[in-house]
Amino acid sequence: MLINLQDISLFPEKREELAETGANQTFSEAWAKKYLRKLAEQDDLTEVLNRSEIANEIAKTLMQTLRTTSVQAWARTEALLSKEVIRHQIDPKLIDPWAVTKDAHHIYQTALSAYAQQIPPPKFSTWIAADLGKIRQKYMADDPRVIGFISMQFHYSGQMLLNLTPPTQQPLLSAYFKVIDDHLYMPLQRAYQAAAQHAYNAPALKAVQQLLPLCSEIATKIVERVTELYPAYHCYTGRLSDTNIKISSIRDTEMFQVYLWVCVLENNISAVQQELFPLCVMLYPKLKVRWELVRQLIHLLGAEIRSRLEPQQAAYFVPYYESLWGMFSPQVFPDSTF
Repeated sequence: MLINLQDISLFPEKREELAETGANQTFSEAWAKKYLRKLAEQDDLTEVLNRSEIANEIAKTLMQTLRTTSVQAWARTEALLSKEVIRHQIDPKLIDPWAVTKDAHHIYQTALSAYAQQIPPPKFSTWIAADLGKIRQKYMADDPRVIGFISMQFHYSGQMLLNLTPPTQQPLLSAYFKVIDDHLYMPLQRAYQAAAQHAYNAPALKAVQQLLPLCSEIATKIVERVTELYPAYHCYTGRLSDTNIKISSIRDTEMFQVYLWVCVLENNISAVQQELFPLCVMLYPKLKVRWELVRQLIHLLGAEIRSRLEPQQAAYFVPYYESLWGMFSPQVFPDSTF
């Protein structure tokens, strides 16, 4: 059953802001349905949290730590990326730590409130998408690379909050935090806006819509294959097979897919050139992600696209996929073998 945005009575002040029509609504609803399918696989975990007092108690405790975790998350982000400001000649005035921590505090407070009220993650995703889209747009307006600092701040905040959560409650709470990560790392609002420019039955839109519900499945398959190929590989925080690394890897693989969708829907490569590529160049070396690993991801993604679409549909992706491969090719980033 599709979510009717006009029926979200819990947040009436958001109704007008969330109203969508045509291709835009279809696209955003399809993304929300992806979360429903994922949540359906966690019925046993949902049963654990059926009693709202448990979620309320956990949310109350975590909210009391928000100020501290936001500050600590920024300290970790700065330790990881402060040298990149100089190296990439990013204007430091564009990165206001107080504004960033304030935004993170607000978003995670909202997420914990939704979790305490047992609002399903898909509905939370629909409601919070506009706010996260504005945050992403605000920080990317002058220099898209700034989103690297913002996304790491939010990511570390979520990880710290999860570490303070009882293990049995972590999987469901992490579903809310994944919504936040997705909307900050991925150009979802840009994809929605691009989709809205197409006719409902436009072939390019149909090709993207066919891949959209398969996004997580494709990403998981690719990450599992890469983990098999490089079982001893260590990145910044651990092995590829470690749970947190696997979650981040799947998110990144989903991110690559969404950027390709945007390219197809906008009919140009600018999203990859101006956003994805600079972000990867800044973050991946610091996170000890080898370019050979990125190329393997891109190679497997191309194979998945070809196998999931009819040739005439896959043709819409070919020029952008080839450009993506060229940007990360050995000629650009020579890499020794593992």
